[in-house]
Amino acid sequence: MTFFEQDIMYLPGVGPRKKEVLSRELGINTFGDLLEDYPYKYVDRSKIYPISSLNGEMPYVQVRGRILSFDEFQGQGGKKRVVAHFSDGTGVVDLVWFSGAKYVYKTYHVGEDYIIFGKPGVYSGRYQFAHPDIEDASKIELSKMGMQPYYNTTERMKKLGWSSRSIDKLTKTLVEKLQNIDVPETLPQSVITHFHLVDRKTALTWIHYPKNADETSKARLRLKFEELFFVQLNILRYASDRQHKYRGYIFRHVGALFNDFYAHHLPFELTGAQKRVMHEIRDDMRSGAQMNRLLQGDVGSGKTLVALMTMLIALDNGFQACIMAPTEILAEQHLQTIREFLDGMPIRVELLTGIVKGKRRQKVLDGIADGTIQILVGTHALIEDNVVFQNLGVAVIDEQHRFGVAQRARLWHKNENPPHILVMTATPIPRTLAMTIYGDLEVSVIDELPPGRKPIVTLHKYDNQTTSLYNGIRQQIKLGRQAYIVFPLIKESEKSDLKNLEEGYEALKDIFPEFQLSKVHGKMKAAEKEAEMEKFVKGETQILVATTVIEVGVNVPNASVMVILDADRFGLSQLHQLRGRVGRGADQSFCILVTGYKLSSETRKRIDIMCETNDGFRIAEADLKLRGPGDLEGTQQSGIAFDLKIANLAQDGQLIALAREEAEKVLREDPQGQMAEYQMLWDRLRELRRTNENWSAIS
Repeated sequence: MTFFEQDIMYLPGVGPRKKEVLSRELGINTFGDLLEDYPYKYVDRSKIYPISSLNGEMPYVQVRGRILSFDEFQGQGGKKRVVAHFSDGTGVVDLVWFSGAKYVYKTYHVGEDYIIFGKPGVYSGRYQFAHPDIEDASKIELSKMGMQPYYNTTERMKKLGWSSRSIDKLTKTLVEKLQNIDVPETLPQSVITHFHLVDRKTALTWIHYPKNADETSKARLRLKFEELFFVQLNILRYASDRQHKYRGYIFRHVGALFNDFYAHHLPFELTGAQKRVMHEIRDDMRSGAQMNRLLQGDVGSGKTLVALMTMLIALDNGFQACIMAPTEILAEQHLQTIREFLDGMPIRVELLTGIVKGKRRQKVLDGIADGTIQILVGTHALIEDNVVFQNLGVAVIDEQHRFGVAQRARLWHKNENPPHILVMTATPIPRTLAMTIYGDLEVSVIDELPPGRKPIVTLHKYDNQTTSLYNGIRQQIKLGRQAYIVFPLIKESEKSDLKNLEEGYEALKDIFPEFQLSKVHGKMKAAEKEAEMEKFVKGETQILVATTVIEVGVNVPNASVMVILDADRFGLSQLHQLRGRVGRGADQSFCILVTGYKLSSETRKRIDIMCETNDGFRIAEADLKLRGPGDLEGTQQSGIAFDLKIANLAQDGQLIALAREEAEKVLREDPQGQMAEYQMLWDRLRELRRTNENWSAIS
């Protein structure tokens, strides 16, 4: 067992009870876990402030002086407050304790020299430090004090009396132990030299107890690079292993079905971006390696058409194809779209979802098994064990972040050889995040809208401007259009949100007595929801009042207005997805974001970005900067939200790119993992895969 693997219980000052708290609250079980629990900030303990320079706005500071006298005051409920008057000759501050009087009198004495550390506050016109840190000045060398680390603690820990200082004491003990051992390197010397990195032992020491800001930044650079490097090495090694393990079907030719479709059924001229992506897919499918490609493109950019043409190549080479969608609504929509595209062509396309039952389901299962069904559209029903393809050549996964890793992997086992995989998403992913979350996939981007589409006009209205808003909706409907009105439905306040939706629906019926309204929310029964949606799709209702269940998968080209109420309660990615429900026809479409007047600066930024641009990638970059990667839709569901301890995907884009380049170089030089120079990398990677369950799920 290495030093880093030792049980935290055996660190002096821990023991079984404290270990239980550390494990439950912070996931700290070993020495290594504690060393990787990095401080979130530092305070400079080498500087002494004169008391005369203090003000109530200051963060934590240090002063040096003597206790002049003690006072006691009776508080509410009979509680005693101890106050020490403290001076450095330039002024006087009060040191205040609301408990522990006996300890205070026993430990601190009038006339002795102390260094006080704390946050200055103001009470009754006097500066004071409440429960300050106090050190005997004669035992402190300021030049060696350096930066005081601050550690995260949970609410539960605070209730048990744990503070940042509690973690600091344990970490100090561990870092002292660290100085007496040889810490093995995890990066080759060539990498350390090339990037001017400090060694691992120095980095782990300085990250906790730097003497100055320069040591902090050097430690952070080393640890961030190491973390990102191993994430990238893991992804690339995984992809490389898979390529060697699985050969791809070689689709040598584009045949009659593809050519007939391209010549006679293409609904419009392909955009330059669609042509570029088709060339990339074509190259993959004849390379002999299994295709694993991510197709990114905004709502309405023509991804389904590209997916269909990809499936036709499989059909031309004697294989079947399937497309898996996250919801029944989206699956049915794909079925309808594909059948419309292929109208008149001799291709059998069928649906398999939860609502396909009995004899109809058996017919579909038989058709898949005997190969008479060439394209199967469905939900996760596609991955059930009784779905057996004759020869599946291409699998398309739509809005793939909504499927778990295990679900996606089951599609691979529908054939002796895994099919070519095309993953589609309308949630644009910033490059830095794509390199990490989808690092083992080749990425294609459709960054043009089909001809004839007009950019959606996005406007911000306050909730006291609804009269003009409703008049605008009325005008659009009189022109023959339809409108969505979306209410938030946030889990924490589900009951009140549903009440708002129900009341809002009734109010809107009174506001628009001349129109028919549909209502949809996630708590409705599936059949009821489908019926309401169907009315809107057929144009029988003009206004759809809904929650975010319409975020993905509703395609009504006639709808030209999207009103989002309480838009401040939605994230950027969600607002962009909702906006994508309109603008699907040739008419000018509008998205209206409605909020109250009181908005935080971050919310105002979100609303401004939405009004400025329709570019999903710009919006995704902004979302990453505002909210961080952990909150972005998709990262949690995908099984890829691995626990980055120090790197930040929003801020460290340049470092991610460098780490990836270096990982690619290592794999080029040592594809089999046999070179002595890189042995520590493969050892470390095995260790990380063993100890971090999320790492094994990256795919």
